[in-house]
Amino acid sequence: MTKPCDRCEAPAAAGERAFSRRDFIRAAATLAAAGVVLMGPHAWAARALGGDGSRKRLVVVFMRGAVDGLNVVVPCGDSQYYDHRSTIAIPRGSGEGAAINLDGHFGLNPNLSALMPYWKDGTLAFVHASGSPDPTRSHFDAQFFMESGTPGDRATADGWMNRVLAALPGRHDSTEALSMGPLVPRILTGRAPVANLPMGRGAARPMPLDNPRIEEAFDRLYDGGDALSRAYREGRAARRKLLAELEADMNEANAGAPMPNGFSGDAERLARLIARDPTIRLAFVALGGWDTHVSQGANRGQLANHLKPLGDGLADFARQLGPAYGDTVILVISEFGRTVHENGNAGTDHGHGNVIWAMGGPIRGRRVYADWRGLNPAALYQERDVPVTTDFREPICRVLSAHLGLGDDQLAQVFPDRPAMTGNTAGIIRV
Repeated sequence: MTKPCDRCEAPAAAGERAFSRRDFIRAAATLAAAGVVLMGPHAWAARALGGDGSRKRLVVVFMRGAVDGLNVVVPCGDSQYYDHRSTIAIPRGSGEGAAINLDGHFGLNPNLSALMPYWKDGTLAFVHASGSPDPTRSHFDAQFFMESGTPGDRATADGWMNRVLAALPGRHDSTEALSMGPLVPRILTGRAPVANLPMGRGAARPMPLDNPRIEEAFDRLYDGGDALSRAYREGRAARRKLLAELEADMNEANAGAPMPNGFSGDAERLARLIARDPTIRLAFVALGGWDTHVSQGANRGQLANHLKPLGDGLADFARQLGPAYGDTVILVISEFGRTVHENGNAGTDHGHGNVIWAMGGPIRGRRVYADWRGLNPAALYQERDVPVTTDFREPICRVLSAHLGLGDDQLAQVFPDRPAMTGNTAGIIRV
């Protein structure tokens, strides 16, 4: 039987100056009361509201648990794929449930058919045999390294998306970077303040502080010029802003009917927030359930049941963005791939190389970018996994450079000690 996985969350990064227990409790209580958490050890030093007018955006979706990239973008042209996966391979051909042809060699999982219009219009691409060069097979460590952007270095205290926010030019709004979900993700941990918005219908659920009498009492309590009072006011301003946009959103959609459950509803909500608010430049969503050691299934089953709502949600997200889709890049990543061979439980175990999804108006799509070496055992990593031939930081750096306008010095701040570009993803961003 397969051993349980280390699915624990990464610990929060340590602050850069010491705080007493009382300071910490007061700060946490005040920010929680504000309703929108401004994350980072120096969040109360948030810069003034504003922005440089740029509408270019980056959205990152993290599939926690290590998705099986070989069953997402399927190497149908490699017979060894079918030799190694007697029960979980995605069929090739044109029959029901077969992989959807992409380029004659690779095919797309049929449960992602909602994304095919974006492949056909040239705004969807994939980067295969990509991932972190660190050899760990631990979810905890691999997610840490991919979110910190420093593979193999456990000492990094912040996340690469927070460093991107700090590197962007101009003055920053407290909602310029947005995390969808209940927890602070490591990828956004750092000095620059970001906003956190719950997922699901609870995103707009009233809090005790939304009671006018309680709000007035807190406003009087934190009306000073100290750092904690400023943090409270930043949080309240961010929450009011986001809730106003959500309220307008729900009133317009389906005559005020509640948002649907699941990722599709959250994706639509995020898209409408982005379309309404030009100050949102970075967004992050994490989705679990990709650790398919047992009963993974092929075109039906556990993996298929997760891929379909993800694909449908991304398609809904793109549609709801409207014209903003032309200025938005969506990257879908996972901590590592899975074994080429299926295991004895009709599933797959922790692997190495994987596939990154890249979507959006600036993407030069209709292409699987890859230094693909096949599935011959001699070409595999440790004779069991797809090798990492494209470091995950390479396509991200191309997005940050060509799309968000970061220079070499800024890229070095975001990804210190990053490897030289291989050219495997050259041209992935339209310029």
